[in-house]
Amino acid sequence: MRKFLYRLKNKKGFSGPWVVVVALIGVMLFVVISQYIRLMMIAAGVKDAVQSAVISASVSNWANVYPCIREGYAGGYKYKQGSWNERITTGNIYGRLSNLLGLKNVGGKYCSVNGDGVEYAVYGLSVNIDNSPFAPSSTNGIQEFQATSKITLEVPLSFGGDLLPPMKVDLLVKSRYMPKF
Repeated sequence: MRKFLYRLKNKKGFSGPWVVVVALIGVMLFVVISQYIRLMMIAAGVKDAVQSAVISASVSNWANVYPCIREGYAGGYKYKQGSWNERITTGNIYGRLSNLLGLKNVGGKYCSVNGDGVEYAVYGLSVNIDNSPFAPSSTNGIQEFQATSKITLEVPLSFGGDLLPPMKVDLLVKSRYMPKF
């Protein structure tokens, strides 16, 4: 311990190793910050694509929803064989995501594959479409036609190898149909 303190107080060129340590800390900090920015950019891009796909699914229901909304306050219903039946569809959101992001189905997960391997994967899509009620007695506070989706995004880290687990985030996207008339 005395030797270390002596060398620390000595001013005869002991700063060489400290320069290396400070440089390594700076490089590590740069790598961590760039990895964080990479993860946030991927998450934002996937969320935008999921939002676009869900909005596209909501818009594909316009032919079912618009006539009922135009005539009253109901959602997507159709009169068939003496009763009113709900008429809505969730669409093909995975297909739209595959087209938007260039994903491939690998073992139940839709993955973006680059030259090094899997860049990210999305899976576990659940879509819930809430139809407006049929002929409500009061128009105050009625539920609107909306689609809510939840999907899991998994991004493996490119820093630390297998020491660090991949980032897993559940992305929640809502879309509402509101006619402009």
